[in-house]
Amino acid sequence: MTLENLVLLLHSALVNSESSIIQNQRIFSGQLTKTEAYKRYGRSNVDRWVKEGLLKITNRKIDRTSIEAIAASSNRRSYLPTLERQ
Repeated sequence: MTLENLVLLLHSALVNSESSIIQNQRIFSGQLTKTEAYKRYGRSNVDRWVKEGLLKITNRKIDRTSIEAIAASSNRRSYLPTLERQ
């Protein structure tokens, strides 16, 4: 096992254990308010994800796991150049 493989294995274990602890202990609720999402990810990003259909808002709440996955995927293909934004 190389050092890179070991680092990736430990990182994966840490991320998986962290998310399971958060879910089991209910440290964070499973949903964010729209205001919290705006503060954390930026208003323009959240509005763009909703407009593109990547993110669904129900009763002014957003699913925490889905918005974290969308933010982590860094979907830069959908950004428009300045001239095309209007």
